Amino acid sequence: MTEDAATLGGRIQACRICSDRFAATETQHAPRPVVWFRPGARVLIAGQAPGARVHESGRPFTDPSGDRLRDWTGLTEDAFYDRDKVAIVPMAFCFPGYNARGADLPPPAICAQTWHGQVMRHLAGVRLTLLVGGHAHRWHLGSTASVTANVAAWRAHAPAVFPLPHPSWRNSGWLRKNPWFGSDLLPVLREAVQKALHD
Repeated sequence: MTEDAATLGGRIQACRICSDRFAATETQHAPRPVVWFRPGARVLIAGQAPGARVHESGRPFTDPSGDRLRDWTGLTEDAFYDRDKVAIVPMAFCFPGYNARGADLPPPAICAQTWHGQVMRHLAGVRLTLLVGGHAHRWHLGSTASVTANVAAWRAHAPAVFPLPHPSWRNSGWLRKNPWFGSDLLPVLREAVQKALHD
């Protein structure tokens, strides 16, 4: 018998595969998977991994990156967090921690290898996929190109898929250097989001 999405979500929330890995980071934290999907979702946000604030809140994108991403998509907070319409499935469900320099560690590959395929089988109704950051680009597009190259080639994937940079405020310089992202890509993205949710 096929496992339902709620049961799968419960197994992900109980996952402790990375306990030893996280205990060895500078943050020495315990796993706290942030699970945010239901089978009826029409929009998939494929991100990288929760940050420290999301680790504390247990809710995805409750940080400045989330504010910027909601602005990019044109979604209100209520619409963004409507699990019946929007699934948020990062490449790792837990905050990976910081290294000795205080930088974010990458999402552990074992998370996507263990869970991603199982989750995607429950998201057959997705009409629009937003790939947020290089880790999501590599997994979903199979691309080894740079984030800039992938995002610049967005027309090759639209309107069903949009490769995006990470909305971190650390990427503000990237946005200034690439004004076409705001002028050309974002209006089309916002239209695609509305179409996916309401048509």
